[in-house]
Amino acid sequence: MTTTYTRDYWESALSSLKLEGRLFIEGDYRPAQSGETFTRPRPMDGKPGVALARGVGVDIDAAVASARAAFESGVWRKKEPLEKKKIMLRWAELIRAHAEELAMLETLDVGKPVLASLNVDVRLCADGIQYYGEMIDKQYDEVAPTGPNARALVRKVPLGVIGVITPWNYPMIIDAWKLGPAIAAGNSVVLKPAEQSSLSALRLAALAVEAGLPAGVFNVVTGYGEEAGKPLALHMDVDMIAFTGSTEVGKLIMGYAAQSNVKRVALELGGKSPIVVFEDADLDAAASAAAWGCFYNAGETCHASTRLLVQRSVQEKLIAKIEAVTASDIALAHPFEPSSQIGALIDEAHMEKVLGMIAAGETEGAKRVFGAERVLSETGGFYISPGVFIDMTNDMSLARQEIFGPVLAVIPFDTEEEALRLANDTIYGLAGAVFTKDMDRAHRVSEAIHAGTVWINTYDMANFSTPFGGFKQSGFGRDRSVHAIDKYCDYKTIWQQFG
Repeated sequence: MTTTYTRDYWESALSSLKLEGRLFIEGDYRPAQSGETFTRPRPMDGKPGVALARGVGVDIDAAVASARAAFESGVWRKKEPLEKKKIMLRWAELIRAHAEELAMLETLDVGKPVLASLNVDVRLCADGIQYYGEMIDKQYDEVAPTGPNARALVRKVPLGVIGVITPWNYPMIIDAWKLGPAIAAGNSVVLKPAEQSSLSALRLAALAVEAGLPAGVFNVVTGYGEEAGKPLALHMDVDMIAFTGSTEVGKLIMGYAAQSNVKRVALELGGKSPIVVFEDADLDAAASAAAWGCFYNAGETCHASTRLLVQRSVQEKLIAKIEAVTASDIALAHPFEPSSQIGALIDEAHMEKVLGMIAAGETEGAKRVFGAERVLSETGGFYISPGVFIDMTNDMSLARQEIFGPVLAVIPFDTEEEALRLANDTIYGLAGAVFTKDMDRAHRVSEAIHAGTVWINTYDMANFSTPFGGFKQSGFGRDRSVHAIDKYCDYKTIWQQFG
């Protein structure tokens, strides 16, 4: 039987939803040692959210000790690969079985449409855990070439305790990107989710234990970055930090690693990704890609296509098409409404930051074509309509700063050389795209754009077989694909001499 999802359906489900805000350590929920909690307003309506345990350094110590004990005991690391695989596959199936619950938790935290949470975020979270579960019994050691009187075994071994710090824009998806390979490799994990988005992480941990993951292998400490994230990054018994978030905080994480035990660091950071549209492109396809690439998830996407570089001869026509796509296909509404394609920004402070950046852009001379205004204020939530700005140059703040909101900066160009110069004139290098019917040009330009992912005549297409990450100040290390496991391991040589 197919469920008909209405706003009333979700409101009714919310009334019976169990909301757990305690820490998850050693396989069970517990309060912070101080007993303190904190709450944040719900993005969709500004009402108080769930009381969450306010974890601090002593709670991080407890979680790391639990993770270390699990790792050293070998309760997970030494388990037979097929058994580990079965547990992770059960975990993925439990995520699917609790999809509606997890979707509501995600939407309550971050304000995105609940159907997007259900059909995209929960699905990709389960798929990610399954993908890496399937990989567990397909990892092999190596035998290095030696002389006849020696044998050298090259083993890929887990690092130990992994600290994971994840952002609030795609909590479940990015959790899976990091938890899947880290745990599949045999490590134990302490996860510090963003303080704005902890509910789904806490539920994922309980489902992992229900699936059979041993206690201590996956722990969650909620709290503020300075109070919980920083102690995790500085912890002397954490072997690696995997972080997704802003470039500013990524630089701090690198410093904490250096100040403590020179722990490994993997960073997926900010972006200011360009879509380059030439005059021979399919403008309907380019308009759809530019609108969805920038406005999806209310623009709160690290690789959002927030810079549109368009050949001057088709700029006016393309902008008209983007406005039409936005008006007809990208509905902004309360996240429980079935029509909602984009929802609220994460909180009031972020909304005001985005509005301030818009105002600064207009002061610099950027011209608003449509949108980019606060809307639905009567709900108490934090909504900004998708908007486009023209008359821009690449040195304006709206073209250079990661706005993390539904704002598209349009910059014209005349030649291919100028387009490439503009595309690469940024501190970031996360993603980009090129639209043209000339395949020689498409490959020439895509190779020249300095970014971790470049699409040709599309945007934001991916699956778990493709690595994701950035160049320059967009960070280093890759999530997704078989390559993601490598960063949670290292190579160990065991040399045996005969005679």
